[in-house]
Amino acid sequence: MQPSPADLVTKLLASDPYLKPYENALLRRIQKTHETEAWLTQGEMSLEDFASGHEYFGLHFKNNQWIFREWAPNATAIYIIGDITDWQEKKAFALERINDQGVWEIRLDSETMDHGDLYRLRMHWSGGSGDRIPAYARRVVQDADTLIFNAQVWRPTVPYQWQHPAFRRRDEAVLVYEAHVGMAQDAAKVGTYREFLDNIIPRIVASGYNTLQLMAIPEHPYYGSFGYHVSSFFAASSRFGTPEDFKALIDNAHAAGVAVIIDIVHSHAVSNQVEGLSHFDGTPHLYFHDGPRGDHVAWDSRCFDYGKLPVIHFLLSNCRYWLDEFKVDGFRFDGITSMLYTHHGLGTAFTSYADYFNANVDEDALIYLTLANKVVHAVRSDAITIAEDISGMPGLALPASDGGCGFDYRFAMGVPDYWIKLLKDTRDDEWHMGGLWHELTNRREEEKTISYAESHDQALVGDKTIIFRLIDAEMYAHMSIDDDNLTVDRGLALHKMIRLITLATAANGYLNFMGNEFGHPEWIDFPRQGNDWSYHHARRQWRLVDDSHLKYRFLYDFDKAMLRLVRKAKLLEHSNIRLLSEHSGDKTIVFERAGLVFAFNFHPTQSYSDYPIMVEDGRYQMILDSDAVEFGGHERLVPNQEHITQTNALHSAGRPSLHIYMPNRTGIVLQPIPKDCP
Repeated sequence: MQPSPADLVTKLLASDPYLKPYENALLRRIQKTHETEAWLTQGEMSLEDFASGHEYFGLHFKNNQWIFREWAPNATAIYIIGDITDWQEKKAFALERINDQGVWEIRLDSETMDHGDLYRLRMHWSGGSGDRIPAYARRVVQDADTLIFNAQVWRPTVPYQWQHPAFRRRDEAVLVYEAHVGMAQDAAKVGTYREFLDNIIPRIVASGYNTLQLMAIPEHPYYGSFGYHVSSFFAASSRFGTPEDFKALIDNAHAAGVAVIIDIVHSHAVSNQVEGLSHFDGTPHLYFHDGPRGDHVAWDSRCFDYGKLPVIHFLLSNCRYWLDEFKVDGFRFDGITSMLYTHHGLGTAFTSYADYFNANVDEDALIYLTLANKVVHAVRSDAITIAEDISGMPGLALPASDGGCGFDYRFAMGVPDYWIKLLKDTRDDEWHMGGLWHELTNRREEEKTISYAESHDQALVGDKTIIFRLIDAEMYAHMSIDDDNLTVDRGLALHKMIRLITLATAANGYLNFMGNEFGHPEWIDFPRQGNDWSYHHARRQWRLVDDSHLKYRFLYDFDKAMLRLVRKAKLLEHSNIRLLSEHSGDKTIVFERAGLVFAFNFHPTQSYSDYPIMVEDGRYQMILDSDAVEFGGHERLVPNQEHITQTNALHSAGRPSLHIYMPNRTGIVLQPIPKDCP
């Protein structure tokens, strides 16, 4: 039996007592969620069955005939036009309105359409008309010469044969490799699904990541939007290849034990009218809010109205479609802060719990996200959902059974911002260790979190990656292994330390953006008018890490070693992190997790001999050293060195402590040696 709203509120208050003043608001919010689900299902079906609009709308071949349906209540006439009609309106291809909700339908003989035919809709409404791509189109292609988009009939003679249809994600902490198929290749061009399968998946597997997060999969008319201005929500972007190619990519990742999640953008839609949903049936508010609220001025996009049944039906069905059709293992929900607040989070500092319960909150959006999570987890119990939210909305990553929104994880988005602040605004010797520790561990303990030092956001033109902030132009001249350079030396050392401490303090998961594991030297700049439509910066230069004469391989090898340690120790499965010491003057942080001791000395010049660390009595062995020669370091520590605790009243109040050498700009990991080992 489903818990009552009152029971769920009680659970929420138990997890976060600061919510107590908003008890009534929470009760209303949960009650409305239950009411909305009942309104959608009418007691006749499950929510996941309701989320099957993709099997009703759009083009389907069933019972030896073609059936096409579209929702367009303001339309007065709709025609299919395309290769099959010589792009003219023909009576035989006119849709019929079949109900008063505005659903239109046409049934055509099996020989009417062939695989590969191009088509679109000619939509008429009172006072106007226009061409439109069907809302549920599963395949959309762009003409290379005219640049015009059209839907395409896609019914291959031999459907894709899944080799690993029963794949299920392993129950382990997620190590996410964020990637973009188009810019994943060394060549200055748009990469393909097949190239990604052949060239990039082996790198991900070798690195040790267990989850691939793919950006820009749903079709988008402007390549440079990074996939965030979606036009066709049910079509895997054809610029990267065919649907079968994308399925093969996922199948091969599954064969290697790697789960695949995709970015799903339900926070807004492209404002294009022919390619997108804007003014689809002649009205601006079919899928979106009417008036100014329907426009996201800062993003030049349209804002969904999450209070409309057909809109919820469309978006929930979109969630299920990718799970059903492509067997993806979950989603990163992009930009949900923009969904949750009518001000979209722009220029807003969330400083009080009142910010989560005032008139600026779009309650319909929050309810939609809760229902979306329910659908995803009902269809695939092992699927994961990640919330990208900068506001800190409480309960997002709590299960619905505990009164939450149901996301499995939320991003720790303050961590990369803090690293930028440190690197941009302060010198190394000004870094405050207490502030750094607070930011690395500042999260809602009851909600699972994925941390990262940088993502694609920091790699975009106009921003800078960590390595570029550290080394800058010196990367172009001094990355040969036989070239000693102080700036590069500092950059390599801090890059390794920053990533290790971010990973080691991550709550439940960790993310890296494609190429950043080896310190990719250049930013991302997609082809656009301002750069003469160049692909030079819309690629990843893998040759740099493959060249044994360059220092990039040191960062890559260290990244692999970090992940290997994390997996072996099941580090992220141990939530308890115990700070042993932090000293801003010394620039040191030492903490314990999963029995391992992590010690960092961020000081730019000062190394410490016999640095005291209070730990459990016993022997310890160093198992990771960022200063090791194989990671491009100076090898100031003896590999695999053992340390034995001492009891010194002067340094540790009579408690057992290690006294270790801590070189400057070095991070090390110590492992207890079992007492029965010789």
